[in-house]
Amino acid sequence: MKWYRSMSKLALIGQPIFSDARVMKIRSIETFSTQFVGFVRVTTDTGAQGWGQTSTYNSDITAQVVHRQVAPYALGHDAYDIEGLIDLVPKREHKFPGSYLCRAMCGIDTALWDLRGKLEGKSVCALLGGKPKKLRAYASSMRRDITARDEADRLKRLRDEKGFDAFKFRVGAEYGGDVDEWPGRTEEIVPAMRKAMGDGVALLVDANSAFSPRRAIEVGKLLQQNGISHFEEPCLYWELEQTKEVADALEIDVTGGEQDCFFPVWRRMIEMRAVDVIQPDVCYLGGMVRTLKVAAMGAAAGLPCTPHSANLSMVTMFTMHLLGAIPNPGKYLEFSIEGLDYYPWQDGLFLGDPYRIEDGKATIPDAPGWGLEVDPAWLGRAAYQKSEAA
Repeated sequence: MKWYRSMSKLALIGQPIFSDARVMKIRSIETFSTQFVGFVRVTTDTGAQGWGQTSTYNSDITAQVVHRQVAPYALGHDAYDIEGLIDLVPKREHKFPGSYLCRAMCGIDTALWDLRGKLEGKSVCALLGGKPKKLRAYASSMRRDITARDEADRLKRLRDEKGFDAFKFRVGAEYGGDVDEWPGRTEEIVPAMRKAMGDGVALLVDANSAFSPRRAIEVGKLLQQNGISHFEEPCLYWELEQTKEVADALEIDVTGGEQDCFFPVWRRMIEMRAVDVIQPDVCYLGGMVRTLKVAAMGAAAGLPCTPHSANLSMVTMFTMHLLGAIPNPGKYLEFSIEGLDYYPWQDGLFLGDPYRIEDGKATIPDAPGWGLEVDPAWLGRAAYQKSEAA
């Protein structure tokens, strides 16, 4: 854990950056939300502002949690003391542990990192001791309602147009209890993808808790035979013993963790080596501070961290900055390939294009903060709420 302790001294304990050591207090918290995505603006008593995001999905409900269960502790708190605030909220709201509180905390955490970066004129990646750079991305398909042929065709187009050299596709049926999306789809799509993409491309699969250990091991051997390198969430994610059974039986990397937001679960997952690669989601887990802690647990155990970032809201940008700073980044950045036909709510979120792919790589911005800007027109259409210090 040496890395995390050293990072705390530099960035996470909340020591003021400026030489006058003044405290900058959080004055207001604003949310702009729809059912699918929600942004957060934090303003301090000096007028400094930062933008963050709560987790996607049921974001209008999460906005209520922000104002009811996070804002009371954040308002008046030192804006530099991000770690202290993110440690405080779960203690004060101890009767409400779980996903919604973490999803709400992420909005404040990420807004404060953006604010701090803008004050210092540094990217969040640089604040964390990293350096903006290019990241190899894997093109991540979210679809199961697609034939092997059609999936291969669209991924080949992305390979040729964008230069991707790594792809993830879906097997099984989501939480399917050993039932495939349709009979035989898994056995068909695995060899079909390898044949279509050739030997020079990395292939990954995601089962989304589809299988029992017995069936997962059977599928895993098929994956090994076809040179698949990454088998994500093969079994019910909360049944760590099942995932470990699969990991112990296979040679390829078994991965997981996207759904988990409790540190005791993360400690146990890592200590028992249930997975070979950890996959925290910055938004599900509660923001950068908490994700850095999980990444550090993985680093101490020698496990790489390939975070879950399955859409093109801010979560992918958070993940990019994280991967540029941690000592144990995985091989790739997860980069969703799904457009507005699959995620219509992604329409018009940001000004410009913060997610350009060139030669199969994404570039971490070197602009202050996160390096992207929410479109004011989108903000004007969203549901608005504000909490303000008395």
